Amino acid sequence: MSVPTPNPNRLTVSVHRRISDIPEAEWDACACPETKNGGRPNDPFTTHRFLNALEKSGSVGGNSGWDPVHIAVRDEGKLTAVMPLYAKHHSQGEFVFDHGWANAFEQAGGDYYPKLQATVPFTPATGRRFLMCSGLGSASFGTLASSAVELLSQNQLSSLHVTFCTEDEAEFGRKAGFLHRTGEQFHWMNDDYSSFSDFLKQLSSRKRKNIRHERGRANDFGGSVSLLTGTEIKPEHWDAFWEFYQNTGLRKWGTPYLTRRFFEEIHDSMRRDILLIMCERNGRYIAGALNFIGNGTLFGRYWGCIEQHSCLHFEICYYRAIEYAIENGLSRVEAGAQGPHKLARGYMPVKIHSLHWIANAAFRRAVLEYLEVENQEIDRVLDFLSNRGPFRKGNNNAKTGSAH
Repeated sequence: MSVPTPNPNRLTVSVHRRISDIPEAEWDACACPETKNGGRPNDPFTTHRFLNALEKSGSVGGNSGWDPVHIAVRDEGKLTAVMPLYAKHHSQGEFVFDHGWANAFEQAGGDYYPKLQATVPFTPATGRRFLMCSGLGSASFGTLASSAVELLSQNQLSSLHVTFCTEDEAEFGRKAGFLHRTGEQFHWMNDDYSSFSDFLKQLSSRKRKNIRHERGRANDFGGSVSLLTGTEIKPEHWDAFWEFYQNTGLRKWGTPYLTRRFFEEIHDSMRRDILLIMCERNGRYIAGALNFIGNGTLFGRYWGCIEQHSCLHFEICYYRAIEYAIENGLSRVEAGAQGPHKLARGYMPVKIHSLHWIANAAFRRAVLEYLEVENQEIDRVLDFLSNRGPFRKGNNNAKTGSAH
């Protein structure tokens, strides 16, 4: 793949097929400067160690259809900006679906794949995609954006997709000529609750009663629940969780995206950033949920089980996550993609954003017309759902928000 030409004014641009080619401290200075003095990253998924775990484990690269082509920008030799970027050979593992676009483009005689994807693989969590040491500004944004577009042009690729970007990035992207797409997720917001019971008091009586009923049924599964983080997480927990993950993957999408080695890698490098919730019954683990802990947000990522028990999924993935967030002063729980069923459990609709650069002018016009209709529909859906949340009337949690 050709490399973009250096930008003027002392800047040089390079493309890296392995994130390990970029020193961890330099990458993280752009991706998570808040960790400089030992703090948690706002977004654990754009850290060097998370993206490196994906690559070292073979979850991306090889025959996965995700080829790393990370962009790095240096100013007189100092790394000032990076972008987690992949050449994609399919549209799997993205959660912002463009299969229809691909089919239409290829039916018209074009080659949609490979395309460029600026995102975190398999991770529908909002975060910065234009990772800059100096903060988001029009000049900094333009350097990374123009480098990615030039990479697209030089290699005659169909499109560039920046998915689950921040609202600020979406605004900069619109001004720079990117097509803007919206969608919805369901996040739980902490309104300075002192306890789970305090949270329940803000719900309508019917929703409050339903949650108590679900929690009662779930915790009657005949076993115990453990919340594990840091050194409390042992290799045997990953042995069990791998079985859960495979079972869920086979039921939902056929082939799990992550390899077994990925869990070994994050065990070594990210246990401090992980909350693992495990259910044990009759001497063996039967269900669990993997969460990542950010600076202010708990990110629910994977759930799996080898036994079916009523409401246990709701308890482990939603209610225990809420309890943990309250007890640890976190402001938000992101429980992943999909799920209008989360609304009844206190997770409110929020708008998510992505940016798209389409090389072919005619196809770009067609996608723009599609997005104008789709974005209006998303606004209507968000308004509809936010007015049907579980909170008592007048409670300020019953609002539509935007992810970060």
